[in-house]
Amino acid sequence: MNDLIVLNKPYGVICQFSAHEKHACLKDYVQQPGFYPAGRLDTDSEGLLLLTDNGKLQARIADPKFKQKKTYWAQVEGVPDETKLDILRRGVDLGDFITRPAEVRVLESGEADKLWPRNPPIRERKTVPDFWMEIKITEGKNRQVRRMTAKAGYPCLRLVRVAVGRLNVFDLGLDLGEWRFAPHLP
Repeated sequence: MNDLIVLNKPYGVICQFSAHEKHACLKDYVQQPGFYPAGRLDTDSEGLLLLTDNGKLQARIADPKFKQKKTYWAQVEGVPDETKLDILRRGVDLGDFITRPAEVRVLESGEADKLWPRNPPIRERKTVPDFWMEIKITEGKNRQVRRMTAKAGYPCLRLVRVAVGRLNVFDLGLDLGEWRFAPHLP
């Protein structure tokens, strides 16, 4: 039963199937009728996006009550500081809600080299250092990771979802813009 699609969504693609005046849409990549995103990625975020034609599966993936873990790699401005990283680990008050505690680690040097180049590239500032962190959350509300890192003092330069549950973009071998039916449920 093929009721789950995994797509490696490029930067700049809007998470809708209807045409958009400024951005490419999901229909430009996936031509399977009846499939819809199970959760979303912002237009300026990249990586693993799940699509399904099964409403119960969509709820199990996207609804925070099921605590489906989503793993992101975020390139942020600043230098690693355990005090700031602990803000993310404890949960962050974003004003409209308080996030659940996140799992956070700084990526090893060269680890982010597994990622594809972003088009267009991020802006680079010679006087402002940056680093990559991995952040795992179970909610996935609107712009949550970007808002969390900003609140901790780390403006987000690039955000890539690398996994949802056990489905990992690297293990699946998905090139940018490529999709396939999922080999198993998350």
